[in-house]
Amino acid sequence: MLEYYPMAKHLHMTLAMLSILGFIFRWILALLKSPMLNKKWLKITPHIIDTCLLVAAILLCVMLQQYPIAQDWLSAKVVLLVVYIVLGIFALKRAPNQLIRLVAGLAAIAVFAQLLAVAFSRSPLGMFA
Repeated sequence: MLEYYPMAKHLHMTLAMLSILGFIFRWILALLKSPMLNKKWLKITPHIIDTCLLVAAILLCVMLQQYPIAQDWLSAKVVLLVVYIVLGIFALKRAPNQLIRLVAGLAAIAVFAQLLAVAFSRSPLGMFA
């Protein structure tokens, strides 16, 4: 199964980039109050990408036999993912005003950057190590 590790890792990384690019695109549309946000494909595609991203992440954990809780850096990634999702919800849907939407979006992008730093450094401190 490890022979598929490079492919699974690259798939995971590609899906992560598609996910953040899609978020940024939808966030800009939300800031502009664009009616395009109501397009069906723009509501469905992020869920497909994020589901595949999660499946790839689980596959990588199984392949490497590294799991959150046992690996502090993976635990940090899971916590950061939850924070990113909550901030993303505010940035795209739940913000009471445009300022909160702007700040939540910027914070979500910063959290995603930290998530990448944790992934590349394999340190729970990420860019703060």
